[in-house]
Amino acid sequence: MQENTRSRGIRTIAALAAAVTLSLPAAFPAAAATPKDMLVMATLLDEFSTLDPGEVYELMPEEYVANTYDRLIRVDLKDPSHFNGDVAQSWTVSQDGLTFTFRLRSGLKFHSGNPLTADDVAWSIQRTVLLDKGAAAVLQGIGLTKDNVLKNVKKIDDTTVSVSTDRRYAPTFVLNVLGAWPASVVDRKLALEHQKNGDFGNDWLRTHEAGSGAYKLVKWTANDSLILQRNDDYRAPLALKRIVLRHVPEASTQRLLLENGDADIARNLSPDDIAALAKNGKAQTTGVPQATLLYLGLNVKNPALAKPDVQQAIKWLIDYDGIQSNIVKTIYKVHQTFIPEGFLGTLNENPYHQDVAKAKALLAKAGYPNGFSVTMDVRSGYPYTEIAQAIQANLAQGGIKLAILPGDNKQTLAKYRARQHDIYIGEWSADYIDPHSNAQGFAWNPDNSDASSYKMLAWRNSWNIPPLTKETDAALAEPSTQKRAQMYQAMQREMLANSPFVILFQRVSQVAMRPGVGGIEVGPINDLVSYQHLKKQ
Repeated sequence: MQENTRSRGIRTIAALAAAVTLSLPAAFPAAAATPKDMLVMATLLDEFSTLDPGEVYELMPEEYVANTYDRLIRVDLKDPSHFNGDVAQSWTVSQDGLTFTFRLRSGLKFHSGNPLTADDVAWSIQRTVLLDKGAAAVLQGIGLTKDNVLKNVKKIDDTTVSVSTDRRYAPTFVLNVLGAWPASVVDRKLALEHQKNGDFGNDWLRTHEAGSGAYKLVKWTANDSLILQRNDDYRAPLALKRIVLRHVPEASTQRLLLENGDADIARNLSPDDIAALAKNGKAQTTGVPQATLLYLGLNVKNPALAKPDVQQAIKWLIDYDGIQSNIVKTIYKVHQTFIPEGFLGTLNENPYHQDVAKAKALLAKAGYPNGFSVTMDVRSGYPYTEIAQAIQANLAQGGIKLAILPGDNKQTLAKYRARQHDIYIGEWSADYIDPHSNAQGFAWNPDNSDASSYKMLAWRNSWNIPPLTKETDAALAEPSTQKRAQMYQAMQREMLANSPFVILFQRVSQVAMRPGVGGIEVGPINDLVSYQHLKKQ
């Protein structure tokens, strides 16, 4: 689970498509100035500090790994409850639900030309756990630790690998973890050729690549560009020979590059830029819901914020629609539950709207007829400052005097993680497309003491919830996908009615493309963004 380090009705599961293939009609003529077999994407590359999939733990680097490395399986982008083989052609689960056995495709090769075997697959998963960098936390979710990973992840023969978990989990959860970027398959021979002091090649892989994915690394220039070349030996045809990602931090510059044909895709446009592009017809923009929630955390160490009626009052004082339409516009949508749209068990119910009279009645019932004073830690910059100022005005209508404490992201996060805030505004992004990634954050707190080893969001807000923690653990172990979805829906309704979280919005990724450009697949997390079907007419 990640907090972004940058500004990061009930439907059937099939309808909650985990990705949207963005393409333009053939009627649009190709007009980009870039070569036909090369695509230039304007985006943000300032999160990159390493290219090693065993170390990566930021959003855009995950997207890079997803397109340069293979893994055992990947989530089905049309139905998040199903999976497709990547290097695995089939898999089985033991009767006790503890061991997952994968049969690999034959004839696979790394970009180096080395054959991809079961040795590489098992070693790569072991490597991530033994490196013990940020990415290891994802694999630790299925009980893989330094002490057991060599025993629990094994090569059976040259084409077979088994992974054993520490206890029984929902099969979809285990597959989601093994289908995430920390389980990427690394070229063992190549990495070990560059090993230093037992680092599994980590120092070398920070700036190099050893994968077998659709594209291979040509060059990475920090805070400038990332150049990828087509893997001509890939198991599926690829239309583009080269993809160039350019770091363009200013939204207005991204728009200008797109309009002039110097970029084919822009990923970080402002609402005003998107509106201007729609008006001049030089690009088409499509929004895809992302698994990033913007929320308020109310620290229940504060006696006022600990009262359920006060928590409810705050939820009724906020003008969600007004903030959405006037401040965040197309880059966020109102979403008030802890599981994002596009996930198993999501509940698209948004019962709260601004009702000042109801809020005042709740505050009076809680013993605060004239309100109270409270502070909110806010990351400086758009849209956090603007949203905070709107919430400040909203709460004032109920008599709550909100003092805004601005700071950079490191400052506000450090204070939040130390439980030293009153109210915190921030974002939460899922690591993998499974509801447990968010349930563990918002609805799980096995130890509320200051010395706890499990410092998730409920802990940070001092919310002691033994019953919800048990419900989260039960849902994680439930083998029935349908029943599991129902369990998460029940938990979301419970937390709508009673929790110190005011979930405001879900991020919407806006992808703008020149006419004739299409085929980028954007899922709810960056780890599911695929360049494989990108094309230009």
